[in-house]
Amino acid sequence: MSLRGQVALVTGANSGIGHASALQLAKQGVRIGALGRNEEELDRTVREIEAAGGEAMALVADISEPEEMRRAFEALAERWGRLDIVVANAGINGVWAPIDELESDEWDTTLAVNLRGTFLTIKYAVPHLKVRGGSVIVVSSIQGTRLFSSPGSTAYACSKGAQVVLMKKMAIELAQHDIRVNAVCPGATDTDIDDKTEQRNLESIAPPVEYPEGKLPLMDRSMEPEEIAEVIVFLASPAARAVTGTEVWVDAGTTLLAG
Repeated sequence: MSLRGQVALVTGANSGIGHASALQLAKQGVRIGALGRNEEELDRTVREIEAAGGEAMALVADISEPEEMRRAFEALAERWGRLDIVVANAGINGVWAPIDELESDEWDTTLAVNLRGTFLTIKYAVPHLKVRGGSVIVVSSIQGTRLFSSPGSTAYACSKGAQVVLMKKMAIELAQHDIRVNAVCPGATDTDIDDKTEQRNLESIAPPVEYPEGKLPLMDRSMEPEEIAEVIVFLASPAARAVTGTEVWVDAGTTLLAG
């Protein structure tokens, strides 16, 4: 059931879930292409992996730009000559606002990064994955898949719901090449993504509901990136060889109460 010697490309590997996934996969002997826009943070990820005895390379690219992604995959193939695992993790919250206050360019930016970026990641990965099969894991969200009550998150939720549709379509299309495609849908996770989210006038559209107080089904805290990464490693591994076209919610049961 070993992953040793395989090669993974992880988008958004500079922080949060992507960073944790890169480290967890590297611990399993996977060589890591760490892709993102922040070169300094990517270099930190690479140094951490190498310090632990693993192999990694930084790939600086914007996931919404086709030519940058094409070059990134070429660089990865030139270094290691194969690709087995893709973690399509990079994304943004974008702007959260009432629909009549959300600007079209704000909508476009969120969809370009989250949905177009996932499409381009899979598009340029597939020719390499077809050689020997592999696993694609899309990092979606509870938003737009099992949670619809967060005010103002329309663009984000639409992009995340569409990622799951894309995952299911690709699971069917790519099964003949022994490529599995799945998604993880994290709940609130302790990353810096909220710090980069612009929120405007959400009080005016907050739904008139009262959420349960006290402990949630499994825990009363946000998920840790490592907890999401462990599920990603499972989906990448031969232990999940019969799993494809499936979304896995990793939210400690939150959305069973607050969906």
